[in-house]
Amino acid sequence: MPVIRVAVVDDHQLVRIGLRQIIEAQADFVWAGEAKTGREALTLLHSTGCDVLLLDLSLPDMSGLDVLRQIKSHHDSVATLVLSAYPESQYGLNVLRAGASGFVSKSADDGELCRAIRASMRGGRYVSPELAQVLVSGMQGGAPGEPRHSALSEREFQIFCKLAEGRSVSEIAAGLFLSVKTISTYRTRILEKMGMKTNADITYYAIKNNLLQ
Repeated sequence: MPVIRVAVVDDHQLVRIGLRQIIEAQADFVWAGEAKTGREALTLLHSTGCDVLLLDLSLPDMSGLDVLRQIKSHHDSVATLVLSAYPESQYGLNVLRAGASGFVSKSADDGELCRAIRASMRGGRYVSPELAQVLVSGMQGGAPGEPRHSALSEREFQIFCKLAEGRSVSEIAAGLFLSVKTISTYRTRILEKMGMKTNADITYYAIKNNLLQ
């Protein structure tokens, strides 16, 4: 039976302990390590490696989306499952666009988590029934009531989240190693797609839709 090396990135110790118990209880899973920050996660992948990484979106030093982007750039063989308390309908589509192998809610039971890990190890993507409905709506051109941010590209959504956190254009540019002009262009495009006028509108929308990490 092939063994799946699983690592966890979450800033809550109790969550890491619980996930380790679930992983070690499976005959085909092996605990590959843990990290509590984005930078620790990248170090872990350099030093130890794993087959599947369970990644929380809310980390103290980096956005989980930023970590996911770096993983896809430098550790593309690692299947990354986003494990988050945020609603699948709000974040699921965007993390799939960013290259995640799936999105698993922290409210999911042990069986669903293990199925997601095995599916991602086989090279597939785990999609829950709720997220599948979001994807179907997107293919059909969007259903009434579909969140406006689902129209954003992966990069636009990444910048949208940073603007919602109150970061300036220059701060975002420095963090993403892009020019201020490029970020300003993205900001303009985001406001147009979202039908908004100011950063305050972005922040209000993010709070209302539980998008702030």
